[in-house]
Amino acid sequence: MTDLKRFDGHGVLVTGAARGIGAAVARRLAEEGGRVLVTDRDLLQAERTAAALREQRLAATAFACDVADRGSVEAAVARALALFGSLDVLVNCAAHCTPDVPLFEESSDDAWERDLDVTLTGAYRCCRAALPHLSASGRGAVVLIGSVNGLQDYGNHGYSAAKAGLGSLTRTLAGHAGPRGVRVNLVAPGTVRTSAWEGRDADLDAVRPLYPLGRVGEPEDIAAAVAFLASRDAAWITGTVLPVDGGITAVNRAFRTALRGGAGSA
Repeated sequence: MTDLKRFDGHGVLVTGAARGIGAAVARRLAEEGGRVLVTDRDLLQAERTAAALREQRLAATAFACDVADRGSVEAAVARALALFGSLDVLVNCAAHCTPDVPLFEESSDDAWERDLDVTLTGAYRCCRAALPHLSASGRGAVVLIGSVNGLQDYGNHGYSAAKAGLGSLTRTLAGHAGPRGVRVNLVAPGTVRTSAWEGRDADLDAVRPLYPLGRVGEPEDIAAAVAFLASRDAAWITGTVLPVDGGITAVNRAFRTALRGGAGSA
């Protein structure tokens, strides 16, 4: 539990907040005084997440939201306004990732379109619906959850293309929204221990040595970065992509290892 209270009186909407990074973000912003609308397609789990926050005397309400549906997104924004009177922070965590098939040419249009529709277009829908209200608040901030997949090759063609698109959306929307008093930034996580890795401890052990900081991430690592970018501590930061990745995109650990501990050079 943090002692910071950077979001006292703020109305906050988090998508994909039922579990994982989204749930950690909802918790962190609520701990800092935000009134949080915990939205997700999985309403039952969203309600569990919100209930757990309320047990700690934090302000959280669950609401069903499918970011692939414009009407659902607009209903979520309307619900946040009705509950809080303003919308000050939007965090786009919802995403969809289809595992790659062995051969690229065997991939389907449906899988590609689903990854882009939820991950990229879903964030676009949320930003479009929220922007007028974020502007009206006088302290509006958007934080998108990207991925190192949008910066380098880690597989997952559709998901990675969508995450790369979020980086571009961050820059173009920052340019448009800045004069309207709204900042837009993106956090790009590396490997984070979430339910997506459940039962895959061996895989996490395999990638851990690739991280210069010696571990994979936890959802709370990402939530802390989101809280910074959404707060007034980042008042002069917009349009940025912040890797929160244990150094994996900055340091080629595998290359160093191949050269017997990094004694050589490229």
